[in-house]
Amino acid sequence: MDTNTLQAFVAVANSESFSKAAHQLFLTQSAVSKRVALLEDQLNSRLFDRIGRQVSLTEAGQALLPRAHQILLELEDARRAISNLSGEVTGTLSLAASHHVSLHRLPPILRAFTSSYPKVKLDLRFDESEVAYEGVLRGDLELALITLSPSPDKAIRSIPIWHDALRYVVSREHPLANKTRVSLTELTQYTAILPDQNTFTRELVEQLFDRHNLQLNVGMSTNYLDTIRMMISIGLGWSLLPESLIKDDLEVLPVDAELVYRQLGVIHHRDRTLSNAARHLVDMLPVAK
Repeated sequence: MDTNTLQAFVAVANSESFSKAAHQLFLTQSAVSKRVALLEDQLNSRLFDRIGRQVSLTEAGQALLPRAHQILLELEDARRAISNLSGEVTGTLSLAASHHVSLHRLPPILRAFTSSYPKVKLDLRFDESEVAYEGVLRGDLELALITLSPSPDKAIRSIPIWHDALRYVVSREHPLANKTRVSLTELTQYTAILPDQNTFTRELVEQLFDRHNLQLNVGMSTNYLDTIRMMISIGLGWSLLPESLIKDDLEVLPVDAELVYRQLGVIHHRDRTLSNAARHLVDMLPVAK
């Protein structure tokens, strides 16, 4: 058994496809199939059921998957720890950033980092915070700059960097726009446009309304705050947006309730040795205020 066969097995298991796994590993589909077949011979167990184009793990495959993940992560961690001894800031840094962070917070940091450490190759992905979070938890990503989870897994270390105040906003033509005071109860009588239900930001908003025993009236959902901003600006409802997205075409409501704050920051896996590149990027992030 070697790392090549384990990598092929994990790639097929995660993607549920031999062709997608081949694309991820920059191999031919036949090469991936041969590696999986070799691993099955070594273990004397069938790891995948192949029914038409559908690929699913067998009971043996399900038992192997978490162990294969752990073996590959520990080998990569060992390589990284040894590489760090040289003190050089080189290699590939795999990280993800949420769409909001990448647009409004990340550019000056990346500019400074790439200027200071030109030998580092950035494997940068732009994902929803929740997707990036799972990538760090699985070990696929070294760092993620995202909206921090209100209830993080114990394996995740979260470092707050920015405190993002969310303001209640409507268009200037909305019925609530000219009121001198708005209650949370009044807000529930109008359509809200919020991020999807499985997002960290939506969780924070729902927690607030749950504390007041109120039910949100959500009309539409999207994970892109810029899209929400557009829908609010044409009068389709109210929402909570960070101050960086509030322009003259929106009205901030004087809501008689506590503000909603979300924390933006960086996360990494507690059991993973950070590369020199990752540690230097974290050190370049501003201190939370």
